[in-house]
Order: sequence, then C-alpha cells, then structure tokens
Amino acid sequence: MIFDPRPIGVFDSGIGGLTVLRELLLAFPYETFIYLGDTARLPYGSKSGNTVRKYSEQNLKFLLSRNVKAIVVACNTASTQINEDFYEGLPVYNVIDPGSHLAALTTKNNNVGILATRATVKANSYEQKIKMQNPLINVFSVPCPLFVSLAEEGWHDDVITEQVAERYLSDLKNKNIDTVVLACTHYPLLKKPIQKVLGPSVNLIDSGVAISLILKIDFEKEKVKRTDQKNAPDQLLICLTDTGLQFENLSTQLLADHTKSKIIFETVSVI
Repeated sequence: MIFDPRPIGVFDSGIGGLTVLRELLLAFPYETFIYLGDTARLPYGSKSGNTVRKYSEQNLKFLLSRNVKAIVVACNTASTQINEDFYEGLPVYNVIDPGSHLAALTTKNNNVGILATRATVKANSYEQKIKMQNPLINVFSVPCPLFVSLAEEGWHDDVITEQVAERYLSDLKNKNIDTVVLACTHYPLLKKPIQKVLGPSVNLIDSGVAISLILKIDFEKEKVKRTDQKNAPDQLLICLTDTGLQFENLSTQLLADHTKSKIIFETVSVI
C-alpha cells in the first residue's frame, strides 16, 4: 500500500467548520489536518455568490500552498459555489452532496427539512440534489441566520437559543418532517435546542458525519491515500485570518475530546 503523509485541508468562514473537523478527527485519528477559519470575512451566508466564490478560491489556494492532499469545504454557503470535485488536481469535498445523500436515505415519510443560511436557501442546492435521488421527497427550507451568531457566541445550550429556534422552526413542525439537515456547519453546535424544539423523533443530519462516510469510501478506493498509522499526528494546526481569543477558546473546548494532538493557532493572510 502507498501512503501519503500530507495533511487534509478543511476551511470555513468561522467556527462552524470545526463541527466537520471534529467528526473527521474521530473517523480518521491517524490523519493530519489543517483548518482554515476565514474569521476576518465571516459570515459568508449574507454575501453574494460571486463574493463567496472569490473568498473560497482564495482559501483553496492557501491550503494548496500548505501542501495538502485533499480539501474539505466545511461551509454550506461556500459549497453552493464550489461544485468541482477537483481543484488543481486535488480532490475537493463539499458538504452539500453527502448531506443530501444521507437525508434521502434517512427519511421514511419523504418529508425533509433544511435549516440553512439565507444564501444556502437561495441557492436551492439541497432541494435539487435531494430530489435528484428521490423526486417524491418534499423539501422544506428554512433560513436561520441568527443561529450562526449564537454558535459563534458560544450560546450552544441557552434559553435564548431555544427561543430563537422555536421562532424559526414553528412552521416546520407542522410539515410532518422526520428528517432535518443541519445545512450550516455552525448548526450542529446547536443540536440540543434544535432537537428539543423539533422533538426526539426527528433525525438531524450532521454534515460532518455525512462527509466522513464519503471520505472513508474514497480512502478505501485510494482516491485519497491514507497516512501510515505508525505516524500519528502530534499537532493540529488551526489558521485564522483574524485573531480572536473567543475563537481559540471555543475551538479548544470543541476539539479537546476529539484529538490528542497539540492545537496550534496561526494568524494568516489568504489574499
């Protein structure tokens, strides 16, 4: 077997993509990861498609400069603009394709909810991809822009977050949904209040879990070469385009139980 010790790059506008990174660390503990948080320009969800594409290409080029072997676009808004499977020869994974696939497989009554930023809802990518797999599925999309700010603030299980969730999701509860896609990587941080509002019978689809399943298949097919398990990583690099103690504290809390590697923070420019 041929091994490839190079890291896997992961990027998002902010802290949300760490929910994807967290699942990747659990699924592939011997792989090395570099995370890029474009904190200087967040949130992406309120920006135009052209702007998001420009920012995303700059992020891709930055990760390429760090000699990665694959790139995970851990941002749903960016994933609406990054449709290619390869970028300059490297495999690229967005979060929309695996999330849509898992939702279509999970629903039993063909009623699926999508919780997302306004930009992701406007792009309509989830509904299109879900219906490509099963045109009988009814898709109900709900923009929940405040969820990003609540997640970034660290209010993951707070009465205010629950009140906001109740406001956003009140209409959705009347649609007889059995599956909901958390179509922003910030939203898994708010799983508890979202689940409380929707009820325990509704399945929540996490992008990080979905993309880990896809990457596992590609490791087995050797589309991406594994790292030799004899060489477990000793550090996890998190690059930020703007420094922030809040981000560093939250990311350390989120990842502490998912990696034994030392977390290193670096401020970078992607322009």
